[in-house]
Amino acid sequence: MARIVLAMSGGVDSSVAAHLLVQQGHDVVGVFMRHGEKAAVACSVDGTLRNSPVLPILQGRADHKQGCCSASDAADARMVADRLGIPFYALNLEEEFKKIVDYFVAEYTVGRTPNPCVQCNNWIKFGKLFHYADSVGAEYVATGHYARLLENSADKSELPRLIRGRDDSKDQSYVLFGIQKAYLRRMMLPIGDYEKTEIRRLASEVGLRVAEKKDSQEICFVTSGHHDEFVKQRRDANVHTAGNFVDRHGKVLGRHQGIERFTIGQRKGLGIAFGEPIFVTRIDPVTYDVVLGNREELGRESLIADRTNWLIEDVPSIGQSIEGLAQIRYNTAPAPARITVLPDSRIQVDFLRPVIGVAPGQAVVIYDGLQVLGGGWIE
Repeated sequence: MARIVLAMSGGVDSSVAAHLLVQQGHDVVGVFMRHGEKAAVACSVDGTLRNSPVLPILQGRADHKQGCCSASDAADARMVADRLGIPFYALNLEEEFKKIVDYFVAEYTVGRTPNPCVQCNNWIKFGKLFHYADSVGAEYVATGHYARLLENSADKSELPRLIRGRDDSKDQSYVLFGIQKAYLRRMMLPIGDYEKTEIRRLASEVGLRVAEKKDSQEICFVTSGHHDEFVKQRRDANVHTAGNFVDRHGKVLGRHQGIERFTIGQRKGLGIAFGEPIFVTRIDPVTYDVVLGNREELGRESLIADRTNWLIEDVPSIGQSIEGLAQIRYNTAPAPARITVLPDSRIQVDFLRPVIGVAPGQAVVIYDGLQVLGGGWIE
């Protein structure tokens, strides 16, 4: 059996992942990643989190509302670790996580729609945690993502394939496209073969108090739920992004208070009324115009993505085209497309029929059936 570093959030998914790994006989080390904003209250609400000689505990928020990384979540994770009899540490990643916050603020300020969860996986969960795993002699890093890894039983030298989780409604393979493919050999995704209902049932059967804990729906560092106010508070005070609502012809329809309030495809919360459903179809980062239109005007037949990352060994060469499925957001269905490799780590995605909601700053992830081939960031 192997030594495994497991990212524990205090939720039911990573808690059951810990149970499954222990049940399989692995030597599991639970790690809680404290990466929020510093406040005066420590993360040891119930006194259960001990200082580690290796991993200092990051100070928590006074409001204890920090999505998946609050003080109460840390206490839940520690409770599960104690029940399972595994060591548990809180890892101070405040400085590393600041990079994600800066990215989030910068993207919204220029009219793009960031995806901090993907970057957290790339930079922290399957980045920094591997460095820590090396330091403690662990062979693998595990998480509670709903995705699966398949190895070639005939040829162990081949890279494992990253594929969708069995529970279609919870599949998280999309947010894992950007990890370094070399890490595929050292990743473990214990719950990928389970439905969410099975995970909750398992948690209840083994007496884990988090069995009915609600899933986190927030961006973990935006504790108020208002990302536009978060962006305004953290960007340069001299930057102002208020501008006009316009139609596709440039006709002014009204005023808005800042482009950070909007994303492509948004319909609610526009603060402007029409006699028909109206959507954000484009955001101009130079004029700060927010272009509004009907659903048909949202349709896109193609896109360009940069910073492409491939999770396969036979990477298509420049100029080569492949057929596949392209998913443009975490919660949208993949669409049939032709993907052409361009120079400078870019790809062009041509859809067989127009898709709705292509947003600069989001990831486009390419699938061959259930397998993640790779992806990039929409320009």
